Amino acid sequence: MKHPENIQEVAALQPDYMGFIFYEKTPRFFDAEIPKISDSIKKTGVFVKAAIAEILAKINEYKLDAIQLHGGESAEFCAKLKTVLKETNIEIIKVFSVKSEFDFNQLAPFEDYVDYFLFDTKGKHKGGNGETFDWTLLKEYPSEKPFFLSGGIGLEQLEDLKKFYVYLTKIGKEHLLYAVDVNSAFETEPGLKNTKKLKQFVDEMI
Repeated sequence: MKHPENIQEVAALQPDYMGFIFYEKTPRFFDAEIPKISDSIKKTGVFVKAAIAEILAKINEYKLDAIQLHGGESAEFCAKLKTVLKETNIEIIKVFSVKSEFDFNQLAPFEDYVDYFLFDTKGKHKGGNGETFDWTLLKEYPSEKPFFLSGGIGLEQLEDLKKFYVYLTKIGKEHLLYAVDVNSAFETEPGLKNTKKLKQFVDEMI
């Protein structure tokens, strides 16, 4: 999210999370004020290779509820961040990029230090590439940690999402799909969301 009025329009749809990208090399970079939105919506800061001091500054400035790490941060970094945040309820979401294959062994070092994993499509842009990956790769997901599904998800993927949930149910992993992360497929320009399409997506997902 980027524009205050649009933030309030999207907030009216009551999403569980709302993301703000604190990475200057993207057109979605956020440097405005967050207007008043429902406390039930978790304000999520998206960071790319940011120092812990910078993350803490943004947490304090924007009263963030969750942190999404999108820059190849190490397990050691996540451990340090978790230690710093141990007296808070702030969630740590670690992003992993997926293309045609993925080595799930790389998740193990992060297990104790993050609350959720997020699987996104591997691409050249941070914060939105508009492409999906082969979700059936997640049949090999070895963890019991819930995950976010991301990467180019839009209205055109609704039926595939429903089929994927049925697939996860058949293999006993439906409880691990914690959330669906949407972004660029609902934009009229970077950072500006089409609320009519978002509402349609939410209504048809329920």
